[in-house]
Amino acid sequence: MSKIQMSKKNLGSAKHGTNHWWHQRVTAIALTFLCIWFIVSITLLTGAEYQDAYNWLKQPLVTGLSLLTVVFTLYHLNLGLQVIIEDYIHTEITKIITLMLVNFACLIVGLTCCLSILLVFFGGK
Repeated sequence: MSKIQMSKKNLGSAKHGTNHWWHQRVTAIALTFLCIWFIVSITLLTGAEYQDAYNWLKQPLVTGLSLLTVVFTLYHLNLGLQVIIEDYIHTEITKIITLMLVNFACLIVGLTCCLSILLVFFGGK
């Protein structure tokens, strides 16, 4: 078995298509409510001082919902980009490298956002 065939082995197949589809739909529904909450909250903070926004983010419920928003957004993004890459990039090695880069970028952005939110929650400056 060639290296490309071995690396293609875990990229998904028709068996996992339904699971992927459901994850994308569930995250979309969750993000609908989370984004409404986030937009309303940020709108209400318009004109507030820095310390007010900082104190708002330190609330446990706000921290939890913010973390969920970041995680669900990046997971949903990753799922969508995976479908686009698999459908429109036809060279296997390019497809594999692009999928790896997207996964890595989503992981780095997610870790940065989550650590920043947790840093505020636990009182770091």
